[in-house]
Amino acid sequence: MPSFLAMDLRQLHAFLAVVDHHGFTAAAKATHTVQSNISTHVARLEKELGATLIDRSTGRPTQEGEAVLVRVRRIQNELTSLESDVSSLRGSPRGVVKVGMIGTTARWLAPLLADKLATAAPEIQLVVADGTTRSLELRLLDGELDLGVVSLPVDDSEIATYALFNEDHIVVAPKDHPLAKASGEVTLSELARYPILLAAPGTPFRQEVDDAFRSVGLRLKPKMEVDGLRLLASMAFQGYGVSIVPATAAPGWISGPWIRIPVSGLSRRTVGIARRRRGMPTVAAQTAERAIRALTTERAPDVPGLQLVKPG
Repeated sequence: MPSFLAMDLRQLHAFLAVVDHHGFTAAAKATHTVQSNISTHVARLEKELGATLIDRSTGRPTQEGEAVLVRVRRIQNELTSLESDVSSLRGSPRGVVKVGMIGTTARWLAPLLADKLATAAPEIQLVVADGTTRSLELRLLDGELDLGVVSLPVDDSEIATYALFNEDHIVVAPKDHPLAKASGEVTLSELARYPILLAAPGTPFRQEVDDAFRSVGLRLKPKMEVDGLRLLASMAFQGYGVSIVPATAAPGWISGPWIRIPVSGLSRRTVGIARRRRGMPTVAAQTAERAIRALTTERAPDVPGLQLVKPG
């Protein structure tokens, strides 16, 4: 069994540099050292672990290297968190907090969060990543993100979640489509008659939609399946077809040759905060999470189609 006490941070730093910069020469330039130093540190790490971590012909991690990479990134994040937490104890919260958000929510929440942190905790640097729920889950698990604002439920025991609000489902249709001529809400049976632009299979939003139609013995006809709700809405805005989207995907300030139509029989989607169960959140992450909760409590009722989830 290898003695991990023999490892040092220089070895881990060199390994990460090779992975991130795709080779030993580039890693040396990026870290302002010579290639022999990088090679020596990586070789010593490989000796300690008894495995080749970098394929010398490509500069890419081997299968064993990929496994080590996940752990090393977590170590790096913890060291960064340690430094920012100690600094925070001496003054106001500080450090970098990385928050992933699904695009439709980020559109209204990200600017509010940036303003709130700039006022309440100006020494916190906010980084916002836009992505799908699934992509943000993976980045949370890898330690790339501190928090996620995602569609719930998240079916991973390593991720803890907290519901923030529910959001209506609506239909976006071109103005010349037969559905646009209906008065008031459209029904599930009316929607089932037409090919629909749909969210990608396996996503929480798509699952909610499919479950609603399945419960009344109906099945949708996909015209296209799109992994990204803002793209899904944009295709409907441009006249490519009818789509089912969350209400914030079609905000009131966007207009064009299309119409928003309420739907009867569709449940709402739930959006909430997600974070890793393991490890202690940094002071910066805790501050950002409190800010997100406060902002949704204050502002979500003003966003059309959103309803706050009462703490259970």
